[in-house]
This record gives sequence, structure tokens and C-alpha cells, in this order.
Amino acid sequence: MDYTRKLAEFCASVAFDDLPNEVVRKARLCVLDYVANVYGSLELEAVQSVVSYFRGGACGDEATVLGCGFRTGVRDAAFVNGTTAEAIEAQDGVRFGGNHPVSAVLPAAMAVAEQRGLGGRELIEAVVAGYEAANRPAAAMHPFHTLSGFLPTGTCGAFGAAAAAAKLMGFDADRTLNAFGDAGYMLPLSMAEDLMGGYTVKIVQGGQAAAVGLLAAGLADSGITGHPRVLEGSELGGGFTQITVRKPAEPVFERITEGLGERFSIMDVYFKPYTACRHTHGAAQAVLELAAREGISADEVEAVDVRTYAIASVAVGKGVTAEDSFVAAQFSLPYVVAACLADGELGPAQLTERRMADRGLLDLASRVAVVQDEALNTMYPDKTATRVEVRMKDGRVYSRQVDIPKGDPRDPMEEEDISEKVRSFAAAREGRDVERVIELVLDLENVAQVRELAGSV
Repeated sequence: MDYTRKLAEFCASVAFDDLPNEVVRKARLCVLDYVANVYGSLELEAVQSVVSYFRGGACGDEATVLGCGFRTGVRDAAFVNGTTAEAIEAQDGVRFGGNHPVSAVLPAAMAVAEQRGLGGRELIEAVVAGYEAANRPAAAMHPFHTLSGFLPTGTCGAFGAAAAAAKLMGFDADRTLNAFGDAGYMLPLSMAEDLMGGYTVKIVQGGQAAAVGLLAAGLADSGITGHPRVLEGSELGGGFTQITVRKPAEPVFERITEGLGERFSIMDVYFKPYTACRHTHGAAQAVLELAAREGISADEVEAVDVRTYAIASVAVGKGVTAEDSFVAAQFSLPYVVAACLADGELGPAQLTERRMADRGLLDLASRVAVVQDEALNTMYPDKTATRVEVRMKDGRVYSRQVDIPKGDPRDPMEEEDISEKVRSFAAAREGRDVERVIELVLDLENVAQVRELAGSV
């Protein structure tokens, strides 16, 4: 089967009037959550450095750099907006792909919609198509793509961005197929080494994928052709999925087309209430619930044991030091647990350089032990279960286990949850402006010009 072509044909055919109501609603929530992440990311110094770099070279008036007060060319805007979608690490995600589609799809879609004077209905179509194109290749390779050293948010995100742009540019299936082929040739390596090492370049993976997807669609529109089987490859063995999965593992190509048009991958998307890797969320939720219920003070805590499944213990089990970046903190269960105990929350404020320099917080993090638990491991991947045991200095012990963290489709964040996330992450911004943005997104299909929404963020 020509899996890439089937996916391209579907993405080109997405039409608002044919979408189920629950899919339209989920697309709106993805846009709303995206806005929250933009606001939260702008609190980080590294993000401000990226913004300053692009502000200094801004040219053109095609698209808005969200929340930053200037406009620039469509690809540069998408790059910055992809960075702000990603950096705070509170972006949406898909468990069975290990990817975060919003980081590439929404920045590309909003930039093109602005450039072309399109409205909310067209944006929703692009989001749905883009999420399919980002999520399905990621699912076909999960988890072996990541285990082979790649981050699917950046790699597969380029296909999602290309699909979103192609949809907004009115491509037929053949041109969409070329956009996929061109994207596969140019997409970022998006190396997992940078994430595991805590290097701050990790935050640009969504922006790079968004910009590449836009470039791929633009080149396809100009007649530049790409391999029509870019995902599955040919007998030469050089397809995207073939060269980014280490042997003996093999991609499951059927996941690219299985249930296409009947089951929308956007419905599998989870949302994050906390600004850290999803593998930390069970522990964060457990600690916050315990602290609220028992009135735990961080000063009274002797030590904390976190028992979790294997991939979590490997991916986020490490501690942090005063020299580490906020990226390292986002992927550290000890830091996440300590921040939740000390501050009673895990948002943008807990990732600032100033907060991370607090010696008391780092000392508390050093007393958090992460242990792989075989019973919890057997529950994975159906459940991402984590059990936390807090030992107090006076001998009291409190424990709490969370099997399905908040935000999962089985325990979803609803409109009001995400609206409150927007308000919280918006920090000191004018409240009336923030409420106006929420209002526009929740009525997205009736927004005549995406530029109005972008300019309000």
C-alpha cells in the first residue's frame, strides 16, 4: 500500500462540514492550550533570547510573533511561535507516538492563515489535517524512533506543519504528497541527545519543524517534487521511517492509515496541567494532592520515594544541580516533586533561572529518590502509574498513587481547565485582553480572520 499517498489524500480532503462535533471541539481546545503555552514560555530567559534574535532581523508583515508585539515573515514567525509552543513543556501530546503535534502544526497553520487572510473554520481544518500527518508517522515508529535517538516532535512535526500549510493553501492530494516528500528531505534531526543533556536548543524543535513544513509546502507549490513514498520508502530502504528506526525494530506502517477518516488522532491528544515532561505528571499530581490534603510543609519533609515505570525512571529519573538548565529541570522527577512540595504548583515560575538557583529547593530535590517498580511497569503503557511516598521528619508517612494523570482523554482537561491555564500562564498581562483571546478561541469557527486572534494574543 502507498501509505504516504493515502495520508496525503486524506489530509487534502479534510472539510469542516464533515468533521464530527467532538473533533471540532478538540481542535478548539488544542488552539486554546497553545495560547497558554505561548504565554508561559515567554516567561523564560532562553525564549526571550530567541525572540530578541528574530526581532532584530524581522522583515515582512506576513504573520504575528504571538505575544511579542511585532510581525515578520511567515517562516520566521512560525519558528518563534513553535519555540514558544514547546519551551515551557506544557504542550499537548500523544502517548502512543511520544510526540507533541501542537509545537509544529499550530505555528505553521496560524502563520499561513494570517498570511492568506483566512478564518477560524479553515484553521480548524488545517489543525485536524496537521495532527493526522504528525501523529500517524510517529505512531508507526513508536517507541523505536525515540530509542533510535530522535525526537518525533521535530521530525514528524515537519509533516504535520506541511499538511496544515498545504490544506490552507488549497492543495490537492498530489501537491500535498509533494509537500510531504519535500518535508521528509529537509526535516530536522531533532536529536534526543540534546533533550537528555538538558541543552536549551531543544526548545526550538517545534519552530524548526514548523518552518521546514512551510518551506516544503511553498516548494511543492512551486513545482518541486519529493519522494511519493517518503514515509514507507522503497526497496532501497531509504524512507523516513526506515532510516530513523534502528534494526531489528521495524515501523508498523499500518498505523499510518488504520482507521483514517473514522478515528481522528486529535482525539487521542492529552493536555498538560504542569510544565514538565508527561512522565513526571503522576508524581506531580500525587504530591500536590497529598500536600493539599495533609497540609504538608516542605520544611518538615525528610525524604520522598517515587516509584514509577521503567521508561519514566530512565527518562526523568535524574536529579539536577545549580548549573543545570530549565530543560533539565523539566525532565527531572526529583526537581518536579521538590518544586510541587515547596511551591504548591508547577508552572512557569518554577522554571525560571532565579527559582532554580534556590539552594533549599535543590537540597529538597536531592532527597527525592526515584525507583523503578515492576508492578507499575506492568501497567504501562495502558497506564502511566506513579506512587509517591513522603516521609516526614517526625516519622509520619503519606502515600498516594496516580494511575492516569489529569489531562489524559480518560481524565480530560475541559474548557474551563484550559481557560484557567491560559489565565495562570498569562501572568501580569491585561486580564481583559486574555479573556478576549479565550472568547475568540472558544468561538473559533466564527472568527472571520485568524489575524484578529493572533493580534490579540
